Amino acid sequence: MHMTRPGRYGFEASRTARIDAFVKERYLDSGKLPHAQLLLARDGEIAHFSHQGPAREGGAPVDEGTLFRIASMTKPITSLAFMMLVEEAKVALDTPVHHVLPELKGPGVYAGGGGSEPFTTAPTADPMRMIDLLRHTSGLTYSFQNRTHVDAAYRESKMENWHGNLTLDGFVAALGKLPLEFSPGAEWNYSVSTDVLGAVVERVSGISLDRFFAERILGPLGMHDTFFQVPADKIDRLADCWAFDEKSGKRVLYDRGDASAWSRFPKLISGGGGLVSTALDYHRFCTFCLNGGVLDGVRLVSPKTIELMTMNHLPGGSDLATMSRALFSEATNAGTGFGLGFAITTDVARTLVPGSVGEYYWGGMFSTAFFVDPVERIHMVFMTQLTPSMRYPIRRELKTLIYSALA
Repeated sequence: MHMTRPGRYGFEASRTARIDAFVKERYLDSGKLPHAQLLLARDGEIAHFSHQGPAREGGAPVDEGTLFRIASMTKPITSLAFMMLVEEAKVALDTPVHHVLPELKGPGVYAGGGGSEPFTTAPTADPMRMIDLLRHTSGLTYSFQNRTHVDAAYRESKMENWHGNLTLDGFVAALGKLPLEFSPGAEWNYSVSTDVLGAVVERVSGISLDRFFAERILGPLGMHDTFFQVPADKIDRLADCWAFDEKSGKRVLYDRGDASAWSRFPKLISGGGGLVSTALDYHRFCTFCLNGGVLDGVRLVSPKTIELMTMNHLPGGSDLATMSRALFSEATNAGTGFGLGFAITTDVARTLVPGSVGEYYWGGMFSTAFFVDPVERIHMVFMTQLTPSMRYPIRRELKTLIYSALA
């Protein structure tokens, strides 16, 4: 299937065709990416949906049923789950995290030590609040950052391993024994914050995160191909996943579709990165956001909640270029703020790419990406499977090409 109706939705047909040609020549023919899928919509209606390359090595091409590991594109869904609980006044953005997760009452800010030495810490200036988890100003980190003694301790403990020995509660308890990198609210650092937020959703709602997602978000929104574990009768649709090997400069198989880790239920449910989905399912989620919290007559949150989620919440209206020291590639730094689960474009000129003030977006470590532009009423879902996502500037190129295709 290759669907394109760009003219009906304010895109130039010759210019949307140019996007697929670019992806094919630059990324597929060269072997940089295994496959690519691009969905463009306006006002929630699909204007362009293209599929290129085999889903599995030597297999059939990707199609509308292909399942992809969406990694950090899980984060906006976890953020929505939390905001549904905020709407019920069961928790608030300024609630200290330790009121719900007492295991996180302890950590101070890193002051010394690490490696063979015990950590020394200083008290935090402010407690970690729920908003810090949503906007990544919590002081937590990710093991892949490779910058500090704190992220080294994350790596050493292997606590982020979904099929390891820790449950989500065990993971939170392990975090509570390690120092924070900075006092909450002082800096921006891409981190396990959204995994912690998943634990908050579980404690506040009284049900597991996978069940909350299925019953309260994915089921009602008709996202029937989105899950933490791929069901046995759908595993044949899961694409192969690849990794870029720095030594050889080539792609190597990272997770085979037919023998995938995602075919088993994880011990540690990751609200930060655990979901598998399809372009059509994520298109439904983007349309729901664009519509202000409603899809096909099903309302999960009010328009004011979506509005709040898609404002810049960085302290003092700051941007990532000012506040971030983190290694991450899901956003450009300059002219970009952070909302409640999304990066937010605050200054188009400083991003150096066409766009709109107030557009929101994110991506995943396997190079998937989405953006929603509430001004032009367009959204994009891009699917492929290659880690790390910072390897190629394809998101920036796609965005440039998409905006250049507007009539």
